[in-house]
Amino acid sequence: MAKKPVTTRSGRFFRLAGMTASVAGQYAGQRARRIFRSEEDDEGARSESYTRMADQIVDTLGELKGAVMKVGQIASQTQDFLPREFSDALERLQKEAPPMPFEVIVGQVESELGKPVSELFEYLQEKPYAAASIGQVHRARLHDGTDVIVKVQYPGVDESCDSDLKQLRMALKLGGLLRMPKEHVDQLFGEIRVRLKEELDYENEARNLELFQAFHANDDWIVIPKVFESHSSRRVLTMELVEGDHISEVTPEKYDQDTINLIGHRIFTMMADQLFRYQCIHGDPHAGNFAYRPDGTIILYDFGCVKKLKPEIVEAYRNALISALEEDYAALDQHLIALGARVESQPAVDEAYYAMWRDILIQPFRSDTPYDFADSELHKDVAAKTTTVFKYLDYFKPPVESIFIDRMIAGHYWMMKRLGVQAAFREELEKYLRQTPD
Repeated sequence: MAKKPVTTRSGRFFRLAGMTASVAGQYAGQRARRIFRSEEDDEGARSESYTRMADQIVDTLGELKGAVMKVGQIASQTQDFLPREFSDALERLQKEAPPMPFEVIVGQVESELGKPVSELFEYLQEKPYAAASIGQVHRARLHDGTDVIVKVQYPGVDESCDSDLKQLRMALKLGGLLRMPKEHVDQLFGEIRVRLKEELDYENEARNLELFQAFHANDDWIVIPKVFESHSSRRVLTMELVEGDHISEVTPEKYDQDTINLIGHRIFTMMADQLFRYQCIHGDPHAGNFAYRPDGTIILYDFGCVKKLKPEIVEAYRNALISALEEDYAALDQHLIALGARVESQPAVDEAYYAMWRDILIQPFRSDTPYDFADSELHKDVAAKTTTVFKYLDYFKPPVESIFIDRMIAGHYWMMKRLGVQAAFREELEKYLRQTPD
């Protein structure tokens, strides 16, 4: 029998508190049993324990949705501060969430917009168009015949954001899962909280949609939905229905290789323009937030997570990339300090360490020969070297200001791979690295 959805602040608190207590108990038991185990047995038992704790946390986050589920999604893409078993389990949260009952959605729409659904829409489809971490999307039609989609925030999510984050952080800490100094954890959760507060404000998202429409006004190959303010509020957002093919529908029958390569170049241009020209990025680049058309059009959805970047951070990022390309590792070390990714008080990092990562990450930009993303194993090469991070654990910290840049790049890498893009980006990258912002 399915559990009743948790829509009250107290209900969420007790569900999370129960999870935290269980995780803390498991961690304490694991530490106590460690005394009697060999090092090899201890490693296996710890991995098993982490997996158990991670499964419990992920199941709870997926059930509660909201801030904690969104943090889980971010954490699954920021794997330098959590054990591998936990990051692996969190990847489940990247998949679509189970939907909220329709009567809950109707109640939220009527509460927010102040009218019965029948007065607002000709119809509001019961089956969700999509279900995600903090809201659910339904197809609808306005009384003038316009087809729209209605994004509805789950009840209780907004008010519970701070307490949810506090409980999740406590669970990770008591489970021995956070592998960073307290001040770095403070910075990371502080940045996540700010982004979540913005994402929970659909009026802010409406402003973001208009901002990005202005950014891409001259890019006729980018489509961004129009907002209907008359049917929108802080927790309900009504937009025109703009349809395209989900990435799973980009098949050889509909898209030839030239079109896929064109889309790849356009994704790169869109990403680089947002980073280097507009210094403002679409920070939630998973497959559900993009769609495609056989003429090479890219459709962007969901502008809740937008990160406005400080000019000095973009400049430090630009300089770090230039130094890496030129193999000037002493300069790279300084630019990473400016970026907030390197602890300034620690001595310079061994150049061979930087060279190792540079040789892995430069693969799509190594030459003017097209890089085949479909066959790319770059992510496996990165995973194979993650243990080397522990040698320099005290030298680096999560680059809070640029964490969403990394998230954007990683998300687009996976889209390029799924699309099967074959393209050379070295020349385009160098053009962006050497231009100044508008």
